[in-house]
Order: sequence, then C-alpha cells, then structure tokens
Amino acid sequence: MTDNLNQTPHDSDNMTVGEILRNTRTTGRRKREIPTISKQLCIREEFLQALEDGNYSVIPESVYTLGFARNYAMELGLDPDEIVCKLKREMGLGPECDDADNGDTPPSASVTEPHVVWYRAAWTRVIKFCRRYWVWILAGLVVLSVAIVSIAMIAGDKSVDTQPSADVAVVQNVDDSVNEPKYNVDVRERFGTENRAKAQVILQATQESWVKVEDRRGNTMFSRVLVPGDVYYVPVGDEYSAIFGNAGGIDVWVNGELAPAQGVDHVRVSGIVLSPDSLMKSGQ
Repeated sequence: MTDNLNQTPHDSDNMTVGEILRNTRTTGRRKREIPTISKQLCIREEFLQALEDGNYSVIPESVYTLGFARNYAMELGLDPDEIVCKLKREMGLGPECDDADNGDTPPSASVTEPHVVWYRAAWTRVIKFCRRYWVWILAGLVVLSVAIVSIAMIAGDKSVDTQPSADVAVVQNVDDSVNEPKYNVDVRERFGTENRAKAQVILQATQESWVKVEDRRGNTMFSRVLVPGDVYYVPVGDEYSAIFGNAGGIDVWVNGELAPAQGVDHVRVSGIVLSPDSLMKSGQ
C-alpha cells in the first residue's frame, strides 16, 4: 500500500480504472493476489475481479461499485478520489470529480459487501445516539430498575397477604391431645384442622406434591403444594375426591391405618374417591 504512495500511473489517462487497479496490483515490489486483498477488505473476490475487468454489472448497485473501487484504490495506495471520479465517467454517472466523497458512497459500502452494509450503518447510528444521549439513557435505566424493584416488592407483599388466614390460624391452634396415626414423616404443618377431631381420612406428603380436594359439585375445598411432613385432614363424608400431582408422594391414612398407595412417584392421578371403603380397596 505504501509502494504507490497515493499516486496513479503516469499513463493513467489512457488506462481504464480496471487496468490501473490490475497494473498497480501486479507490478512493483509488492505484487499481491486478489484473494489476499479480498480477505483484508472483506469484499468478495468476484467483485474485485469485476472491477479489474470493467464488468461492473456483476456488482448489484453502482453505489457499491464506487465504494468497492474507493476501498480497493486506498488499499493499493492510489488516490481514491481520482479513481472514483474516473470510474464515474466510465459508468456514465457524470464527469464531476469533486463529489466523489460527498455522500454518494456510504461509509459502510466502502469497506464491506451489500448484504452486511445495513447493520453496520444501523450499529453506527446506535453508537452515535448512545454517545450523545448517554446521560438520559443512564437515567432511564435507573428509573426502570427502581420501578422493577418496587413492583417486585409490592407483588411479594400481596402474595404474603393473600395466604389463607384460616390455614395460619389453624396451624397456630392445634390441639396436640388428639390421637393421630404414626406418620412415616414428622409433621411439618397441618391444614384443614377444623376437620381434625372427626377426620377419618388424613393425607400426608412424603414428597413434594400438589393436592386438590373437591366436593361432589366440583367446588374446591383445598388446593396446595404440600411438602414432606405437611398434613391435610379431609372433611368427614364420602362426597369428596382428590387429585394428586405426585401420587407416590402422598400417604393416605384411613382411621389410623395406612391405605394402599394411590399411584407411583411423579405420576398425576385424578378422581381419587376419599371415602374410607374406597381408599382401602383401591391402590396399586
């Protein structure tokens, strides 16, 4: 690139742009191959070859032809404005030579190919915008962060407030004098304790499992994810049914005896009739 020092050959007036480019590339002390220059400029070999051959129809748009020629000339050490001016005359784009660098050739078109020009230009605009308005951008990010934290705190407070007060009250007021089965897992929390004194059916989680209990009309009586040790006292009567999200993780106690398992681990089972007779006869 330094061999020619931004000069065109002395007889360039009688040579085409392609001949100038080829002659410069293949003569002198620093002879170079098109593939090598293609990699350095990120311009396809066929486009560089088209410039040297004067076959400009190979390149999609004239703006890219001018941009590639400018970049090629600079790489070879030629005067890019002179090359672009001469190329314009050859392409019939006008004889003017003082507007070669006034906007006809977008910056990104001179250094890359058409299919990647658009995102280079967009990225340049984004960088300029960020540099100009970085204070406002930073302030916006701070406000957004504060808003997100505030929303998360409000949501957390609401989730605590919406916990069923009955469950809390029941857990705190348990009569430990009531006889219960010899559970396989130490009791962690008790739910449905209003049914505790008369309950014939008791559910205890030995693994984490979602449990839903409905009455005959499909009304939800209880729905919760139980963790190991949690106990639920089923209301008395044979009109209730259940869904176990992890059937193998729920022990079913009937009048103090462990009923057959209602399913295997990690399998959802629905339609479980919570009557003593049905539970003792069912299972797998």
